[in-house]
Amino acid sequence: MKFIDEAKIEVVAGRGGNGAVSFRREKFVPRGGPDGGDGGRGGSVWAVADENVNTLVEYRFVKRYQARNGEKGHGSDRYGRGADDIELPMPVGTVIRDVDTEQVVADLTTHGQRICLAKGGKGGLGNIHFKSSVNRAPKQATPGEEGEARSLQLELKVLADVGLLGMPNAGKSTLISAVSAARPKVADYPFTTLYPNLGVVRSDENHSFVMADIPGLIEGAAEGAGLGHRFLKHLSRTGLLLHVVDLVPFDESVNPAAEALAIMEELRRYDEALYHKPRWLVLNKVDMLDESERQSRVKQFLTDIGWPDTLPDDEFEFDVAAPRVFTISALTRQGTQELMQTIQRYLDAMHQREPSEPLADSSVPVQANTLIQPE
Repeated sequence: MKFIDEAKIEVVAGRGGNGAVSFRREKFVPRGGPDGGDGGRGGSVWAVADENVNTLVEYRFVKRYQARNGEKGHGSDRYGRGADDIELPMPVGTVIRDVDTEQVVADLTTHGQRICLAKGGKGGLGNIHFKSSVNRAPKQATPGEEGEARSLQLELKVLADVGLLGMPNAGKSTLISAVSAARPKVADYPFTTLYPNLGVVRSDENHSFVMADIPGLIEGAAEGAGLGHRFLKHLSRTGLLLHVVDLVPFDESVNPAAEALAIMEELRRYDEALYHKPRWLVLNKVDMLDESERQSRVKQFLTDIGWPDTLPDDEFEFDVAAPRVFTISALTRQGTQELMQTIQRYLDAMHQREPSEPLADSSVPVQANTLIQPE
């Protein structure tokens, strides 16, 4: 199933049924009076956040969703039947915008959340409501109201605590497959991930968090170059960014420091708020270097990008503001366990620090493997 994170649909609510004009006609009741009932309510269209839905692919094929109209009123004081509502299941993390006004209609962040996208019209009044002492035989009734109609833009932003970003072939997919049950495509030749992946990282028996891997960025992504710009929005809900850097690039002419600076610039140009999110450096593929060369290359890299010195961890208090650098090998899993434990400490500290604004809920059930399965 192909991963779809954007779609445009039209929703139309049902029209209310017309009120009835009717009079009681029975034997031995010469002046029965009006008995026209009201029309039924038109059906509404609702969006429902469903944790079992992972993509907006269904809304790429069906563009229009229209609820039924309400039934008209009947005689003998019988009201018309209201139409059934339509419920549209959408992934948790979907943002719904009105195309005409560009306003956010809903932000579905919790399972079971329901938002009315288009309200059904009210049923018209039957002539039973218009009788009075001076109007014993009213012949007027009101028509049902029209239902609302909207054009909507759906945009999925995956919910994750930690987001991975970096150039293509930096090793992000290898990292998420090493620390979680996610199984994105990895190989021993250069290529880039085409779709986001989610993985649940279990740091110990009682703690876990969700990690998101998006396609690699290239220079100019903020202007639309490559694939990564389409998926940068998925990092907006994360609480921590891991900037994965290939310390030993496949092409020896590539400068890792220049690529890292380019990624930082693309973040800043795309979204200033995203640029200022907490971001840690993860220097990957150190298994390809001996100890002395590794230390010198890491030191030179940090100097070239102007990264501040890392602060030591305090045994009793975790400094959430400290910039951090990790050297790992996602392939051999060297240093990955320490990285995951430090991330868990960071997330725990953030939850304690900002109880009113928690990070993305790690309890949101996510498939243990990848979020999507490419075609």
